[in-house]
Amino acid sequence: MNVTFDLPEDISESLRSHWGNVSRRALEALAADGYRTGALTESQIKRLLGFESRLEVHALLKEHAVPYRYSEADAQEDLAAHRELGIVPRR
Repeated sequence: MNVTFDLPEDISESLRSHWGNVSRRALEALAADGYRTGALTESQIKRLLGFESRLEVHALLKEHAVPYRYSEADAQEDLAAHRELGIVPRR
């Protein structure tokens, strides 16, 4: 899906002078709000923004003051992955 919107030139210039790439900034804001409202997951944000790691997603959420959701299921999944990698001893 492509989303476009028109901005008055003066507003566009003002945003560009503060943010640089306005399109990227808008996409990041959309991703952060999507996570905040539960519409997007961490992995969807990672894919949408082309991030390499979860840490980049966490940094984006922090920049937009979005609380990070980390459930018990997430913790169990991470623990299983750490065991698989040998970081945590297997039971």
